[in-house]
Amino acid sequence: MPKIYVIPTPIGNLKDITLRAIETLNKVKLVYAEDTRKTKVILKKYNIKKKILSFHIYNENKNAPKIIENLKEDDEIALVSDAGTPLISDPGFSLINIALKKKIEVECLPGPTSFVPAVVVSGLPTHRFIFEGFLPHKKGRKKRIIELKNETRTTIFFESPHRLIKTLSEFNDELSPNRKISISRELTKIHEETFRGSISGAIKYFDKKKIRGEFIICISGHNE
Repeated sequence: MPKIYVIPTPIGNLKDITLRAIETLNKVKLVYAEDTRKTKVILKKYNIKKKILSFHIYNENKNAPKIIENLKEDDEIALVSDAGTPLISDPGFSLINIALKKKIEVECLPGPTSFVPAVVVSGLPTHRFIFEGFLPHKKGRKKRIIELKNETRTTIFFESPHRLIKTLSEFNDELSPNRKISISRELTKIHEETFRGSISGAIKYFDKKKIRGEFIICISGHNE
């Protein structure tokens, strides 16, 4: 029976890969990667010599059925994203969904993902939280934010640097300027940083800075 391994990769610091991930990458036949260049860096560091094929958001729906169709009885392959755990705001859902329907075994290794350390260091409640990933760029964006206005759990978002101020301004208008917020960037890297304060305070803080890196935003629940 063929098998697919879903393997988390470091979100910044290459030392954050697990021994099991290294062992599994060494034994699989092929590695399907969101960004082959970044994956080559990881494999080279750990002296893993493996064929890497591209699998990203633009070719996922086309390639997923082909990958499953071409799997042989004893094939074991790996799926990795450019950082963190595949399928968490990254490609892979189509592949795994088809595999499960075809009764192909899927195993996901535990490992790096950015929103867990971000919410842990946020200072906000962690016993109940929801993960929203990226907000829609256009259609449905305002509606999604308004729907979260009365959410009582800590809410976690991903955001890119060029949309950070826009997103914070929308939170300021639709939620509350005083709502508690934590914003982490460059986690596990040299310039790791976490801002903790209010939404209005975050706008003032980041408006004066050169915004770089990927951001994880944690917002306190309503009435927290």
